[in-house]
Amino acid sequence: MSTLSLSGIILALAALFAGVVVPIQAASNAVLARHLGHPLWASAISLIISIIVLIPLLFVFKVPKPNFSVELFSQPIWIWFGGIAGMIYLTSALILVPKIGSTTFFVMVIAGQLIISALIEHFGWFGMPQNPIPFGKIFGIGLVIAGVLCVQLSRK
Repeated sequence: MSTLSLSGIILALAALFAGVVVPIQAASNAVLARHLGHPLWASAISLIISIIVLIPLLFVFKVPKPNFSVELFSQPIWIWFGGIAGMIYLTSALILVPKIGSTTFFVMVIAGQLIISALIEHFGWFGMPQNPIPFGKIFGIGLVIAGVLCVQLSRK
């Protein structure tokens, strides 16, 4: 977002809201796991609820049917990793948040996201546009890692 505009502010607020619900998801799923007796059951229930909520939205927003052509199945295997990554993240959150705390977990998640995002952009992995990592971005990521250390060192 290079210029400040109403649409840019709305998009930034939407991203902020998306960030707000993630710790709520982790905490609620951790409690669900405790009551179900195992974290994988909580992951399964959470993903089932996601599908139950998603399917009506497909109809409400009149989303066109997907294109399941033969071409889709000849794409690189990594296009299917999103679902696996989502399950890994979801299960990791509900196992780790009760053990290391929400703040530590999410600072580590953000640090990991920034590092891999910068590498994906720099090398153009996964078909993304290739953008070299400028010094300012490296410095910013370094500040987040310094924040990780501050959070970890402040733990009791």
